[in-house]
Amino acid sequence: MGKRRYSTQISNNKDTSSLLFLFILCLYYTTVQCQESSKVTPPFPSTPTHSKNGLKRILVSIFLGVLTGLTGAVVFAFVVRFLVRYMKRTPILKGPVIFSPKITPKSLQSALENENQLLGSSSNGKYYRTVLDNGLTIAVKRFEPFEIGSPERQSKSVKRRIQQELEMLASLRHRNLMSLRAYVREPDRFSLVYDCVPTGSLEDAMNRVRENELQLGWEVRLRIAVGVIKGLRYLHFDCVPQILHYNLKPRNVILDAEFEPRLADFGLAKLTPNLDRATSGYSAPECFQNCSFSCFI
Repeated sequence: MGKRRYSTQISNNKDTSSLLFLFILCLYYTTVQCQESSKVTPPFPSTPTHSKNGLKRILVSIFLGVLTGLTGAVVFAFVVRFLVRYMKRTPILKGPVIFSPKITPKSLQSALENENQLLGSSSNGKYYRTVLDNGLTIAVKRFEPFEIGSPERQSKSVKRRIQQELEMLASLRHRNLMSLRAYVREPDRFSLVYDCVPTGSLEDAMNRVRENELQLGWEVRLRIAVGVIKGLRYLHFDCVPQILHYNLKPRNVILDAEFEPRLADFGLAKLTPNLDRATSGYSAPECFQNCSFSCFI
């Protein structure tokens, strides 16, 4: 019994000693904190001059931040716009561009390398007759839009623009138009591929009529006139964007076996830098004044 009381007393003494030690430690920590706080000098009261300078610094910082953000946004927008334009620009194609399933690049390339029959010439190129490996007869125009020594020969932007115009011309489909079937870009010219019509042009038919080798009745002549008007109407009013022929003449009116006319050489004068050199046929006078046309055909 005495041992239990002795152990209980020892434990009580330990608890009392622990509490006393904690009390002394807290008192010492509080004293040190008070001494350190007493050593800190109180801040001087802010003067109006210091307040104004601080406000100016804040305003200048805000202004510089906004200006930097706007400048960065403008630069970023220009970079994005440049990248989008660069990615969307049309690549310059080097090989044959085919728009007809009857023509293959290999057969067209081999046909262009062979000797071809000359059909005629114009101010911006010559027409040739050639036959593909599959027996298809085509007409090839060696389109030369640039003069010798012209700086446009080496301009990639000009070649890209011509390529876009040719692709647009190839998309046109009308009974009274000679559709572009393919083209090949060469260093100084373009080879344009069309259907070869054995009957020839209206000029050839008129020469044969003068030599009494061909008789054209009034019904056939009316068909030719109406077909030419339909082709011009399609180019002038139904195409988007509108296409002006610029070089309408009997040589550029091709007749099929039934004497149905088909307009050729349309849209090519626009691709030639020197428009006067490219147009040797009829063009409306207002085309050279304000690049417009009248509705009278």
